[in-house]
Amino acid sequence: MKRSAWRYLWKSHDIRRKLLISLALLAIYRFASNVPVPGIDRTLVAQLTQTGGAAGGLINLLDMLSGGAVSNFSVLAMGVYPYITAQIILQLLIPIIPALERKMQDDPREGRRWMEKWTIILTVPMAALSAIGQINIFNAILGQSVVTQFGFSGDALIPTLATVISMMAGTMFGVWLGELISEFGIRQQGLSLIIFAGIVSQIPQNMYRLLSDPNYWWLIFIVLALLIVTIFAVVYVQQGRRHVPVMFPGRRVGSRMSMPVKSTLPLMVNMAGMIPIIFAQSIMTFPTILASFFNNAEADWLRSAAEWIQTVLSGEGVIYPILFFLMVVLFTFFYTDILFAQQNYGENLKKQGAQIPGVARGAPTQRYLTKVQRRITLPGALFLGLVAAMPYILGLFLPEGLQQTNIFLVSSSGLLIVVGVVRDTFQIIETDLKMHGYDDRLIS
Repeated sequence: MKRSAWRYLWKSHDIRRKLLISLALLAIYRFASNVPVPGIDRTLVAQLTQTGGAAGGLINLLDMLSGGAVSNFSVLAMGVYPYITAQIILQLLIPIIPALERKMQDDPREGRRWMEKWTIILTVPMAALSAIGQINIFNAILGQSVVTQFGFSGDALIPTLATVISMMAGTMFGVWLGELISEFGIRQQGLSLIIFAGIVSQIPQNMYRLLSDPNYWWLIFIVLALLIVTIFAVVYVQQGRRHVPVMFPGRRVGSRMSMPVKSTLPLMVNMAGMIPIIFAQSIMTFPTILASFFNNAEADWLRSAAEWIQTVLSGEGVIYPILFFLMVVLFTFFYTDILFAQQNYGENLKKQGAQIPGVARGAPTQRYLTKVQRRITLPGALFLGLVAAMPYILGLFLPEGLQQTNIFLVSSSGLLIVVGVVRDTFQIIETDLKMHGYDDRLIS
C-alpha cells in the first residue's frame, strides 16, 4: 500500500522545528497587529469602518491589505507593503539601467545581496510616506484628525513623529519577522506567509457577518460554491506546463558512446505565482497615498485631482476593476520576463551540450524559449487578472445591500494569494521531506 511522505511530517526533527518556528513567528505578528498606534483616537477609528461610498471602499481595501490592522489602527496598519513597493521600484530600475542589469547577470548571488540591501534602505522612506499618507487619508474622510495631535510644527511635532515612527517600526518589524521565517522557518516563504496570515485572519469575521445577517444568510452557500470553483481553477492554472523537447548528448562509457537522451523542459503557465497580485495592489494603493498629501491644497485643480484619484482607486465604480485587471496582466508579463531571464536556459543548456531540435544553441535557444514562455503566459495572465477583478465586477450587478458583503470571505486577489502560498508551502515541505529521506514508500 502506498503511503504519503506527509505521515512522517512530525517525525523529522528539522522540519518540525521549522514549522513550529514559523507558527510562533506568525502568532507574534498577529499579536503585534493589535497593538495600537500611540495617540490614536479609537472612537474615530471605529467610525472609519462604518464609512460608506468610495471612502468606505478605500478603507476596506487598505484593511484587507493589512489583514485587519487598519480597523484597529495598529502599528502594523501598513503591513509589509512599503517593503514590497520598494522591491517593485528596484525591479523596475533593473531593465532600465544597463549597469544594474549587468550586475544581476554577471554575479546573481551578489546581485541578490545588493537587491536585499537597497530594498531595506528604500523601505524606510516608503514606510514614512505611507504612514503620513494613511493618516492624511483618514483625516480627509472623517473631516478631523484620527491622531490626537498631528502636524509637523509647534507642539504637535513630537506626537506626530512618535506616531509616524511607530508605524514605520511596525512595518520593519513585520519585514524582520518575514526574514526570520525565511531563514529559520519555512524557507523562501517568510513575507508570503506574513501576508497570508493577515488575509486569512479576516475570514472568520467575514463569515460571521454573512451568517448573522438575516437577509443574506443563504449567501454562504454561494460563497462556498464560488470558493471551490475558484480554488480548483487557480490550482489547475498553476499546475499548467508546456513541455519543450530537449535532446541531451550521449555519454561515453568506456569505449562506447550511449545514445542521445530525449527529455523535456517544463515551462510554467504562471511562473510569477501570486506576486503580480501583490505588486498590482501595492501600485494601486500608492497613488492614493500620494494624493492624500494634496487634500488641503490651495489650488482648486490640485485638490480636485487628489479627490478624483482617491475616488477612482477606492475600489468602487468601473474604472478600478479595469485598471486592476490591466495592472495584474502587465505585472505578470513583467515579472515572468525577469524570472525567466535570470534562469538563462540558453547558456545553461549549451554548457550541458543539450539542444532543442531545430534551434541553434545559446542565444537563439534563449530567444525561442522566451517567445514560448510569453505565449503560454498570456492565458495565465488573463486568468489572474479576471479572478482579481471578479468581486468588483460582480459588485456592479449585486443589490446595494450585498455590495458591502465580501462574497469571497476574502477578496479574490486575497484568495489567489492564499491558494498560491498554501500550494507553494506544501511543495516546499514535500521537497524537504524527500531531502530528509522521507519519500513515498511501498508498504505491503
